[in-house]
Amino acid sequence: MIHKTLSATLSLILSTTTLPALAALGGDTDSVQSDQTHMQATAQITGATNYSLHQLQLPSGTTVREYLTAAGTVFAVAWEGPELPDLQALLGNYYERYSTAAQQRTGRGPVTIAQPDLVVQSGGHMRSFVGRAYLPEQLPQGLAPAAIQ
Repeated sequence: MIHKTLSATLSLILSTTTLPALAALGGDTDSVQSDQTHMQATAQITGATNYSLHQLQLPSGTTVREYLTAAGTVFAVAWEGPELPDLQALLGNYYERYSTAAQQRTGRGPVTIAQPDLVVQSGGHMRSFVGRAYLPEQLPQGLAPAAIQ
């Protein structure tokens, strides 16, 4: 009886609980604040002429940077720190391509994807991870890929 009650309660909780939307590559500005909550991070926002940078400091010490166009689209994300952030959340619909590339690489080296619509570079080792992903076609005019760090 207790098992059935517990099972029913868990089912009810899971069916009424919504998970926060995350700012994923290609996502919108509204979801960036959800990232801060989901990752339990502190945020700092800086603006440039044609894009803004949302920097999240995670409790683990990892820093995540989310770059947004003036229209509010996430065109790039970057990370560095002792732990990998939730890459599935950060890469969103592009995560599958990243995961496939990671599985197909030989050895334990970095993961690199360089395609016309997606660039991902991720590497590092225990306690020192670094990476970035961006959508080349959505880079604001005048912003060089090297600036995404």
